[in-house]
Amino acid sequence: MRIKSNTYKDLEVWKKSISLTKTIYQITLQLHTEEKYGLRSQLQRSAVSVAANIAEGQARHSKKEFRQFLGISLGSLAELETLLIIGCEVSIIDESSIKDALNMIDEITRMIKGIIKHLSMP
Repeated sequence: MRIKSNTYKDLEVWKKSISLTKTIYQITLQLHTEEKYGLRSQLQRSAVSVAANIAEGQARHSKKEFRQFLGISLGSLAELETLLIIGCEVSIIDESSIKDALNMIDEITRMIKGIIKHLSMP
């Protein structure tokens, strides 16, 4: 696992989180305008939070702080997944439109957990 980098932009997990954010924005464009300040906004904020916290944590140059920010990213991924499920449950989002996003969430979650494990090694 390669996590040493000069910048967060070199991290594959960050790149994938940017792709996830773009996917979420595409999904939210399909939501009704009355959801602009509801589910749409929450989905977008939680997606952005994943990439932003990976970047901020890596930029701190401290293993402990990086782990902390990766933990926040995991929380944002769980929030994002929950919001997508709620959107489907209340028939605002079509289940077939979120399959890719859910797969990306699973992959990024595994990657972040792997990095946290690696950073926790002495």
